[in-house]
Amino acid sequence: MRWRRRRRRWADQVEQVVILSPDKDLCQCVRGTRVVTHDRRRGKTYDEAAVREKFGVPPAAIPDLLALVGDSADGIPGIPGFGMKTAAAVLRAYGTIDNIPDNAAPWTVQLRGADRLAATLTTCRADALLYKRLATLRTDVPLRESLADLEWRGVRRAEFQRLCRQLGFGNLAERPVTWAD
Repeated sequence: MRWRRRRRRWADQVEQVVILSPDKDLCQCVRGTRVVTHDRRRGKTYDEAAVREKFGVPPAAIPDLLALVGDSADGIPGIPGFGMKTAAAVLRAYGTIDNIPDNAAPWTVQLRGADRLAATLTTCRADALLYKRLATLRTDVPLRESLADLEWRGVRRAEFQRLCRQLGFGNLAERPVTWAD
């Protein structure tokens, strides 16, 4: 598949990809310890094991999880009745929203209120699938840049200092350690 090649295009050419963001959506990009996310505010790096520990599902199931529980940062309301633990338990059993049976009777996961949850999901399945689509990062976007084009070369000193003066960030102007020029 073409999109798979693009997703892994640079991950296999570097030692590690670190995505600097606390955004839960980006956890779907995590692959083992090779592609990780890092939340600077919390000082925490999330590899695949840490994503599973925090969210209760593997990185590939993050869009399904956010579709069920919602994501206020992205305006995704979620499905009524599904909290983080409940959604994670159902997704661990079925993998994706598409695989969750409409009727709770065959559910292999034992949850309080399973009949109500199944009925709600049946009624809201189209919404859940839309929310999943909205939470899924696109990996099929054509990229013209090469890995070399994306290499960090430092901050362009004059432009950065001019911006700091314009914004009134006097002390910030001398902070970057690596200057491009």
